Amino acid sequence: MTTQTQPPYMRTLYIGAFIVLLSLGVRATFGLFMQPMGLEHGWGRDVFSLAFAIQNIVWGVGAIFMGMLADRYGAGRTIALGAVLYVLGMVGMRLSSDEMSLYLTAGVMVGLGQAGTTFPVILPVVARAVPPAYRSTAMGIASAGGSLGQFAVVPTGQVLISTMDWTGALWVLSLFVAAGLPLAAFLRGRPESSIGTLSLGGAIRQALAHPSFHFLFWSYAVCGFHTAFITLHLPAYLTDGGLTAAHGATAIALIGLFNVAGCIYAGKLGGRYSKKTLLAAIYFLRAFGIIFLLAVPLTPWVAYVFAAWMGLFWLGTVPLTQGLIGQIYGFRYAATLSGIAFLGHQVGSFIGVWMGGYVYQTTGGYTMVWWTGIALAVVAAVLCLPIKEQTLASPAAA
Repeated sequence: MTTQTQPPYMRTLYIGAFIVLLSLGVRATFGLFMQPMGLEHGWGRDVFSLAFAIQNIVWGVGAIFMGMLADRYGAGRTIALGAVLYVLGMVGMRLSSDEMSLYLTAGVMVGLGQAGTTFPVILPVVARAVPPAYRSTAMGIASAGGSLGQFAVVPTGQVLISTMDWTGALWVLSLFVAAGLPLAAFLRGRPESSIGTLSLGGAIRQALAHPSFHFLFWSYAVCGFHTAFITLHLPAYLTDGGLTAAHGATAIALIGLFNVAGCIYAGKLGGRYSKKTLLAAIYFLRAFGIIFLLAVPLTPWVAYVFAAWMGLFWLGTVPLTQGLIGQIYGFRYAATLSGIAFLGHQVGSFIGVWMGGYVYQTTGGYTMVWWTGIALAVVAAVLCLPIKEQTLASPAAA
């Protein structure tokens, strides 16, 4: 009787997915802290919106430098650095007593930590480890780790806040992030150079000169607008509509649950069909979900149906966008190029969370932001269609 063992690359896939689970799962709880922290410190939603807008833009800019570190010194060291910064930022958020300290901790430090522990660093490691035929599916599975974290950690965060107050909840969630630190040792290594490949600077210049990279960048920005705004402001939107904090936490968790399937199938379909067409479809279908939320009287089941629909198309953009980057520009500097593209995602995230807070403070509601999200979904779908999916030739480095 023979026993079959899993191939070595499966360990890389599972550990990478679990680190993303911890990082994005904890991030998805931040909207739950907006009301209890605001009540204690006297901060309005605009203060939290700016803090998390800073977090998102720092995450995007930091992803470029974390990607360079991963391509040069290895993913393991980069992930460990990101985990340390993330934990310090969470602890600092707990100890914040004024707006500036919140911006520096929840904004800058947590943003840098997320840059080193999420998709731009993790997915290229997974993509290089698995066979090409399995690559798109593997990236979908790794992306699903973030969605599973949202499903598992957000309800846990709500329970922690209810039982331990928001202060105790932040301590426990900091330990969740710290659990990723020893796992970084299993993702050691860096991409190998080969004769005829571009230098890092040459690869960046080649991508920036290619129109398809700009289409990916700005469509990814729309993804960031949607996901950041909804993650932070949906719980508050639901409570404003007469629902409870538990309904908001459940809705965010359902987005994560349904996106587990969404990410995996986006990855599978991306291995068979045109990735740009799938991306356009995802953005277009998001618009229908937002229209449904605005058109139907708000009840718990309406919130849950909206969450499930958006969940199907939530982070399915990630394996497709990062898969296109590797497919078109190669995997030698995939972490760096993914970081640059991810900056676009985070520019959109910055605008989404900031605009949510600003519009609420000035109008008393979120209607203008929802309609902006609908329009941007259509724009993103149109931007994806002209992308050229052919691999670029890489002239020999000088």
